[in-house]
Formats: sequence, C-alpha cells, structure tokens
Amino acid sequence: MQIATSLIKSRAAHTLKILVSAGLLSSASIVNVQAGQNALHSVIIQGNNLASLKAAIEKTGATITHELGVINSVALSATDAQIEALKHSGVVQKIYDNRTTKINRRNRDKFHSNGSEESTSDKTTPIAAATLVSADRVHEEGITGKGVTIAFVDTGIVPWKNIVKNKRHYRIPMQYDAIHDQEFVRNNRKNIDFNGHGTHITSIAASLKLNRKTGKYEGIAPGVDIVPVKAFSNEGVGTYADVIRGISWVVEHKDDYNIRVMNLSFSAPPKSFYWDDPLNQAVMAAWQAGIVVVASAGNKGPDPMTVGVPGNVPYVITTGAVTDNYTPSNPNDDRLTKFSSAGPTFEGFIKPEVVAPGGHIKATMGRFTKIAKDHPEFNDGKYFTMSGTSQSAAVTSGIVALILDADPTLSPDDVKCRLMASAKGPRWSDGSPAFSIFQMGAGLVDAYEAVHSSETGCANRGMDVAADLAGEKHYAGMARRDAEGNFYLEGHEDYVWNGSFLWGDSFLWGDSFLWGDSFLWGDSFLWGDSFLWGDSFLWGDSFLWGDSFLWGDSFLWGDSFLWGDSFLWGDSLTDPITINRWVSQE
Repeated sequence: MQIATSLIKSRAAHTLKILVSAGLLSSASIVNVQAGQNALHSVIIQGNNLASLKAAIEKTGATITHELGVINSVALSATDAQIEALKHSGVVQKIYDNRTTKINRRNRDKFHSNGSEESTSDKTTPIAAATLVSADRVHEEGITGKGVTIAFVDTGIVPWKNIVKNKRHYRIPMQYDAIHDQEFVRNNRKNIDFNGHGTHITSIAASLKLNRKTGKYEGIAPGVDIVPVKAFSNEGVGTYADVIRGISWVVEHKDDYNIRVMNLSFSAPPKSFYWDDPLNQAVMAAWQAGIVVVASAGNKGPDPMTVGVPGNVPYVITTGAVTDNYTPSNPNDDRLTKFSSAGPTFEGFIKPEVVAPGGHIKATMGRFTKIAKDHPEFNDGKYFTMSGTSQSAAVTSGIVALILDADPTLSPDDVKCRLMASAKGPRWSDGSPAFSIFQMGAGLVDAYEAVHSSETGCANRGMDVAADLAGEKHYAGMARRDAEGNFYLEGHEDYVWNGSFLWGDSFLWGDSFLWGDSFLWGDSFLWGDSFLWGDSFLWGDSFLWGDSFLWGDSFLWGDSFLWGDSFLWGDSLTDPITINRWVSQE
C-alpha cells in the first residue's frame, strides 16, 4: 500500500508547513537558543519512568518547572551541559523544545466575505447555534447535560451568572491554573479570564440563560458542570508545558469531578507525526482514560492539509466550521466557512470528523477583556460576536455532553460514532454533495439525532490508542493523492472530483453510510445558494503504519527516522499554538 509520492511536495506549498526534516535536531542545535555556555533552556524531557527521570535531573542540578505525568515527562530549565548529561543518563527517551504558545493573532480584515462591513445589529442571537443543531429539541426532553462535566483548556472564565450558577447549584466544582499550578474552588483575580476567549467558548457550550422571547436556552448543554483550566495568559501566551500540565491535571482529576468531555479550542502547526508530538500524546492519554476530546480544526482553510495540533490526532473529534450565512431561519444557504481548516492530515486521515456552527457566533464576553477591546465593533454589552473553529468545537462539546447525559455508559469511541453517524452532509437540490469529505467530514452535527442514535462500533475501528501511546503501533488513514494532485480514498479511485463542489450522479446518500466512494480535492472553493443538509456518511478502517508507506519522492519511513534520546525538538520549531487566530466574520 503506497501513499502518493507527490503529497509531501503539495503540503509544503500550503499554509500549514510540516517541517519534518527540521523536527529532529541534534543536540548541538540548542546552543543557538541563547548565547553563552550557561544559558538556560526550557525543554520537555520524556522517559519510561517518571521517578527515574526526576532522580536523573536532580543529579544534574537542573530545575524542574512542570511535572507532566500524563506523558511520563517533565519540563525543566537547564543548561547545555545539563541537557547533555541527561541525554547520556540512560533514562531519557526524547527531548522536546518547550514551544511558546499564543492566542489572538489579529486579522485586520473586519469585513464579511461579501465585502460588507460587519455590524453587531445582525440577525444573530445567542440561541442561534443551539437552534441550528437542534439542541433546543433535546432540551425539551429534559436532556441538558446534567451530571456531565466539561473541562475547558483555555484562558479561564469570567464568572458571569449565566455560566456559574444554576439556581442554587454552583456549576464549577474546581478551577485549575496550569500556568501557576494552583487550584481554586471559586474564582479569584488570578484565574479570571482577562482575555475573553475562554469565557466565549464556555458560554457557547454551557450557558444556562433562557432567552426572554423564545424561552430557549442559549447554551448547547445548559445543565453541565464546568471545570475551567487556565493554560493561556491574559495576553494569550502560554507554553506546551502549561497546556500539557493542564491536560494532565484533567486526566488525574476526571473521576473527582466526573469530567467526561474536554474542549480544546486551539491549534498549532504540526511538527512531527501525530504520535510524536508531546501535546498530542497528552490528548491521546486523555482519550484512553475515557475523556471525549473535542478539538478545533484550525482557522487556516480552505486549503487542504491545514488541520493543526491537536486536531490531527486521529482518535479525537475534530470540528470544522459552517455559517448560517446570516439567515438562521433558512438552512438551504448554510455553507462551510472559508477559514475552516481542511484535511487530510499528513498521515492520511480524514479531518475534520464533523462541522458545526462557527460563523458570527454571539456569546458572553466582557467589555474589559482583551479581545473585546481589540474588536469593539463586535461587542454588545455582555455579548460578543466571533467566528472560528474554536466556536464550532464548543458547540460540538456541548452536544457530546448531551449524548453522555442520555447514555453515560458510552465510550469515547462510541460517542464519536454516534456524532458522526447522525451528522448531515450538505447536498445540492439534485442530491449531489456540496463539499468535500476532506472539508466537512461526516457533515453538520445534529444534537437531536446524535442523542437518539443507537450506533456503536463505527469510529476508530482497527486502532488501539494504548498500543499507539506505547509506540507498538502507529496508524495511517485512507487518504491518498493521484498524479494530478487530487486527493482520494484508498481503494476507491473510480470516482473523481473535478474541482468544483458538484458531484457525479453515481454518489448515493444513506443513513449510517459506510464510506465507499472516493473524493478528489480540487483547487477551487465554491458554493451555491441552494443545497440541503442530507444524511450522514462514515468511512472505514485505518491502516497500520509501516516501512512500506512511501510519503514523498525519496522519503521512506523507517527506523532511520525515529525520535531518539539523541535528538532535540529544537528552537527552530517555535510557531505558536493559536487558541484564537482572529478571522473575519462569516
């Protein structure tokens, strides 16, 4: 089984750049981080045994800054000599640069895709997203996410009433500041969200405020409990170590607070295979521990192969964004947003799995927060209008909580299965699909259908997350690329996508459809005025990753290209994790 040789060349031509060859640097490379033999470097060191690793570090005199037990790692501040000593200690497996992370990379474009200036006096209401995905129908049945806790790894929250109090019940059993390694039962100034992103995301998923006109809840899952995990500063800056420590804390305390869902509304450019990224390893460990992880696809679309970390983890539910086109009562003109990142991943997996509302979403955010100050034109009192796959991930996290409220016995794999099996794919009036599987996955999420689905066993088939984490097995997806540069699915080369969003008559839709036909990626990103959201489709098994997988003209994956204890994930790999790459409203 051969992955098309032109894929790696195409990937380099797009916004998302996989610097695989630069991803493994010799230890000599670290001397350029700071001048001077005694300069300190922040690195993450991984070993088989955490106790042995800490003992070896203590002998060198290096300072441990973070314990990252979820991936058997620690972050530390060390000199070149100390790092060199650890490399030869016999207990170190890998050394990673502790990458800087940021949020709020501002896009100065404040216009609609049609060129008109955005106004907060549009038809968007705080309940629009819940209505678009039929969450309001689930609420009418008394299913609100009660008994489920969502952890939000973000910038914290502002304790607005619509978020923190459900009558006499305080919805936040615990908060964690991963930057300072502190727990808070109630909000204090250290953990308040002065950035705004975390509050906006939490409000979308969990607001319990009732709309006065309609009597409907604003949030997708108004009955859930909330655990805010602050891993990004008020300026929107953090590190890999902070984010991983936050995820590690969630895994450690999942049973204490019944954390069943973790929302990760951020994205970073991949710098290695999915299984070798330390942040992805933490995410995979959370999935293995029984936590349903929802990740944003990223805001670097519409080009293919732009899904970031941790959305490129094949196990998790990666979410792209759609917009109602400012006509919430008319679903026929809904479309994918231009900014929504698309697959496949570098390893050939179809991403995102689903799409959800992520265009001009109105939710709670204070005027005093950084984002609201940077973009006052989108602020309306306590509400703020914002677009991004961060917002669509929050919608999906809320739906996951509703699914688990209805059936708490479900595993993460089966939650993913039901979410995908019940999704609706957009199709033209003649029945042909409107977008590529690599853009929309299984389609638009539907809370009502997902909650009432009985599907099991249709997600992550043939994959073993424990073996993946142990390094025993790694996996490749079904996506390939032909000689003309189009993407298709392995074994299904008969049907070709011609570059538009119109498909041939041979394509059929059906409930719980197992993907059997290929889709080829073209150059254009077009849409029309009238298509219907139809039934869902799923795709099949993954493949074991092996030496026979060729990925580039002379790029054979083998034992000669493994991450070992003599390599450092180096200082050239400092692109930021972006919780909120500001995009124009759609």
